[in-house]
Amino acid sequence: MSQYYPWLWIAFALIFFAAEIFTVGFVLFCFGIGAAAAAAVAFLGAGPAWQLAVFGFVSILAVFLSRPFANRISNPNTQQVGIDRVLGRSGVVLETIDPNAGTGVVRVRTETWSAIATDGKPIQVGEHIVVMAVEGAHLVVRRDDAGDVA
Repeated sequence: MSQYYPWLWIAFALIFFAAEIFTVGFVLFCFGIGAAAAAAVAFLGAGPAWQLAVFGFVSILAVFLSRPFANRISNPNTQQVGIDRVLGRSGVVLETIDPNAGTGVVRVRTETWSAIATDGKPIQVGEHIVVMAVEGAHLVVRRDDAGDVA
């Protein structure tokens, strides 16, 4: 039976890695890393007690080491990734946002985007806006009464 332990650990690792796709938090991924480490120890000939110890230790270590990364991705108060990085940001209108003509361009930080207004009213060049949502490749914006560009 002991010759099957490495393969059993590899199967567990693959199951944990596959299950992580359907969850959030990177916890199952950490258990997959622990199972892979236990498989390596089993291939080296260690007994089941050592395999379990390595699995537990490496899994817990991986959880603690992955926490900063997981928190950075899941915490809305930190740097956002993807399209979410522009939500709530202020910008300035570069080309009049005209709902009738379907035109409008804004700059948010250093990026230029096509834009539409939330209220359907034109917003003139130079006015400050706040990004409310994203629809396809367009930002949905409203006038920024404060006028601050972040």
